[in-house]
Order: sequence, then structure tokens, then C-alpha cells
Amino acid sequence: GHLDPGSHKRVLMKTGLILLIIGHLNFITGALVHGTVLRFVVSPRDAISLQYAVANAASVISALLTISCGIAALMLSRYLAPAALKWVVFALSAGSSLGCLCCLLGLAVSIGLTLGSQGRALLAPCAISDITLAPISRECPFDPTRVYSSTLSLWAISLLLDSMEIVFGIRCLLLTLDLLRL
Repeated sequence: GHLDPGSHKRVLMKTGLILLIIGHLNFITGALVHGTVLRFVVSPRDAISLQYAVANAASVISALLTISCGIAALMLSRYLAPAALKWVVFALSAGSSLGCLCCLLGLAVSIGLTLGSQGRALLAPCAISDITLAPISRECPFDPTRVYSSTLSLWAISLLLDSMEIVFGIRCLLLTLDLLRL
């Protein structure tokens, strides 16, 4: 059924705040993955590392869409009357949910490729034979001892955040559909 305007305001405000927080956390997670690993690993000639970069870029873009959707939902919770704002929230929540779904699939493929290759693509820039050697050497631009587990952990966190973004993005979409009487 339809909610009264007071209930819409509260639910939209809570949903907007949650989207804002989750979007920022996912953005930070994507930046950490890029800053600690992918900036050293990505090579246009390597299909796996290029897939890593595309999945991470999709994660950052979906996080920005989620942040925008959260801000718009907060504005809509304050001002329920403008129809243009309702349509903006509708479009942003639909785009955010679809973007997060694509990102979720891309990250799942990245995790699968990494587990399947046992992290060889992550360690490709390192020209050392034994990873238990010195953590940072001239042959490797980053610490190779924990890159595999750190990257997988950050990707798992990003998967969880993307799932939450999808759930709350769809919630925002349904609230907006109710406001638009569609």
C-alpha cells in the first residue's frame, strides 16, 4: 500500500543516509584496491589485469552513482513536492542498482580469475622467483607477501557493499515509484 507523506520522509531519509554511507565505503574500498595493487599490475597487453582495472573502475563509478542517489533521496525526503526531483531519484536509483549489479558480476569474475590463476596476474610485475624474500625490493614495486590476500579481502568487502547498494537502491526505487504513483 501507499505510505503517508510523513512515513515517506522518514524512510527516504534513512535510505538516503544508508546509500550515502555505503557508497562512500565502496568508493574508499575501490580506491584502496587501485592504490595498493592495481596501479602496479594493470597492463593493456594482459587481459586479466585489464579485466581487474575495468571491474575496479565500474566499482568506483557505481559508488559515485550510489552517493548521488543517496544525496538525491535525502533532498527528496525534505522536499516531496517537485516531480522533477522524484524522477531524478528514480533514474539515479535505477542506474545505481544496475551499475552495482554489473560491478558485482565483474568483481565475482575478478575473484574467480585470481583464485583460478593463484594470483599470478597480481604478481606479474614482480621479477622474483620466491615471494617470501624481502617484502619490497627493486624487482617488485609493492609488497608481494600480502597482495593476494589483501586484494581478495578488499574485493570481498566490495562485493558485500555492492550487494547492500543493490538492496537499498531497489528500496529507493520502489519508494520513488510509490511517490510517482506508477
